[in-house]
Amino acid sequence: MSNVFRSVDAEMHQLIVREMNNTGYSCVANFLTQDQLKSLQDQIRADAEKHKGHYFAHHGGDAIANSLLGVLGAAPEFREMLAGIHQAGAGKASFSDAIFQVLRCVQGDSGRRESNCFHYDASLLTVLLPIEIPQHGADCGDLIVFPNLRRVRSNVLFNVLEKTLLQNALSRKLISAAIRRNLLKPKKLKLVPGNLYLFWGYRTLHANEPCDPASRRATAIFHYGDPHAGSLATRLILKLNQRRARRATAAGAHPAA
Repeated sequence: MSNVFRSVDAEMHQLIVREMNNTGYSCVANFLTQDQLKSLQDQIRADAEKHKGHYFAHHGGDAIANSLLGVLGAAPEFREMLAGIHQAGAGKASFSDAIFQVLRCVQGDSGRRESNCFHYDASLLTVLLPIEIPQHGADCGDLIVFPNLRRVRSNVLFNVLEKTLLQNALSRKLISAAIRRNLLKPKKLKLVPGNLYLFWGYRTLHANEPCDPASRRATAIFHYGDPHAGSLATRLILKLNQRRARRATAAGAHPAA
């Protein structure tokens, strides 16, 4: 299996940024080779068995670093792509070249608790790599996006307040109910494993729809370019997200009776 990944030149960076600005997202089709995709799918299946068919997530750590995802996150061509897209979209380089990696696997009844969790990301650029996605049926865990609803906030406290007002159980229930009644009409993306999806995660309210408990939805997420990097609020939010991920994984391993 080759560890060489598809390169994206500067002209493509501009095209990706235009698509993200105009339609809310961009897709690089067949980003992974079939062998690379199979390697990640084999890892997911082994990890899923360890978690006995329940939801789990890794926020960094050895599970990611020791896999093809770790190789991808360190690959010069991938890092240059993220830096180039950030530069083209934001008009300046990212404060930091760090990439925060997440691996999520939604499966079983416990995975439904992780659906319709609408949020804004801390990073400006979000890159989503589907690994396993149901392609048929009613509940495929489609990605729901309200593209580019807000600008980058100059005040980190205003950003925190905005996220607090939207990222809570009541607000999420209201948003979900409004979507069901066609009062809100987000874009829905049916994800294809091996493709690469990019959007302005900081500016875009997004979530995934429920996934059939009999199926599995596994995605890798790469966060790049935190507009508020270095702030105390950003560090606290990161710690809270990591703590929440550990709780969700533990709850999946020990579901309520």
